[in-house]
Amino acid sequence: MYFEVKNINLNYDRVRAVRNVSISMEEGETIALIGANGAGKSSTLRAITGLKKLTEGEIWFDGTRLDHLPPDQIVRKGVAMVPEGRRVFPFMSVKDNLLMGAFTRSDKRAIAADLEGVLARFPRLKERYSQAAGTLSGGEQQMLVIGRALMAAPRLLLLDEPSLGIAPKLVQDIARSIVAINRDHGVSVILVEQNSRMALAISHRAYAFSTGEIAIEGISAELRTDPRIQKLYLGGEL
Repeated sequence: MYFEVKNINLNYDRVRAVRNVSISMEEGETIALIGANGAGKSSTLRAITGLKKLTEGEIWFDGTRLDHLPPDQIVRKGVAMVPEGRRVFPFMSVKDNLLMGAFTRSDKRAIAADLEGVLARFPRLKERYSQAAGTLSGGEQQMLVIGRALMAAPRLLLLDEPSLGIAPKLVQDIARSIVAINRDHGVSVILVEQNSRMALAISHRAYAFSTGEIAIEGISAELRTDPRIQKLYLGGEL
């Protein structure tokens, strides 16, 4: 298995945020983690990136156990995260924000090529290349943080609520970009989304969270017509 979360548990103080969660994916897949706010989706991502320590369980990526590694080593293994909230460096230019994503790399020619690729993927960023990141719109900042994560040359990309607070038209643009990143570059993707309709439309498989546990899992196309999913989760619009 390319990536596997095995029966993980994690707490915030004495509160159990994630209980016995197991997730797996093959190389090249996009999987979605859907569910209400506070259901444990983002906590699972934080555990994968080493930002939150497990109380039980294991996390494996391409034969390497991640849950004992510090966050910077996890990035070096090929795992990059786009956090919720469009966390740009507001006083730095678009260019410098993007280059910050390559901080673990020393291959200058490949970095330059990847920078050109990101600008081709997100033409708005090329138009605002020298502009301070804090002056961009919400949708443009989301493109910037996705681009910054791609500059790490990831093999596994984690996206935490990329549609949150974004205008509907830009949500469509970002959704298409996620599909293209997965399809054209072979980057495996774990997508956390409250917009379940969008997440199920662009993923191969999905896990539906409820109060820290996985309630339902399956092939995304089939889950879109599952009455349980339609009733509980399909509130977003694509």
